[in-house]
Amino acid sequence: MKPTVSLLIAAALAMSASVSFAQQAAPAAGAAPAPAAPAAAKPDIAAGGAKYAAVCAACHGQDGNSAVPANPKLAQQHPEYIVKQLQEFKAGKRVSPVMQGFAAMLSEADMKNIAYWAASQKAKPAFAKDKELVTLGERIYRGGLADRQIAACSGCHSPNGAGIPAQYPRVSGQHADYVAAQLVSFRDGVRKNSVQMNQVAARMNDREIKAVADYIAGLR
Repeated sequence: MKPTVSLLIAAALAMSASVSFAQQAAPAAGAAPAPAAPAAAKPDIAAGGAKYAAVCAACHGQDGNSAVPANPKLAQQHPEYIVKQLQEFKAGKRVSPVMQGFAAMLSEADMKNIAYWAASQKAKPAFAKDKELVTLGERIYRGGLADRQIAACSGCHSPNGAGIPAQYPRVSGQHADYVAAQLVSFRDGVRKNSVQMNQVAARMNDREIKAVADYIAGLR
């Protein structure tokens, strides 16, 4: 009889422990559910417009269409791209004494609000100016130069220059002076926040850079 009694006692203890564990694991009756993760704040486009007017308009135009060839147009640019550039200016990953100073004043919310406001503005078309180079520019933009291992720009920035949201910027109608300056900066290793662009630009000479930049200015 003793072995039987021992087995019964062991079983009872095991059952008791199991019930106790289940009671501990189960939520208390009437307990409030765990709070849901907070939703990401939506961009405040009105606030972005006000901040843009105060910080950006002097260089990039009241409506994001810069009239200064050295300063990029921001109208209709992908907001994710603008935010990324502002973050990298602020962190020093992209170097510009002027832009680093302005970006340092912006919070993450400011950056997002400004970017979405700029994206909501209509980009004004521009025109290619150098007829002698525009054919070469089109050739490189649309097909690249296989013998030099220069990839076609359209592969990332799309045939009409609209780019790919959150990945590659819109370039359609951008100032030729600005585009050329950035390509030279990528080629010479001054701008280092895109390894892909460093590699492409490193294979381009001054004439090819000027041709692509002029073609992009008239792209629409």
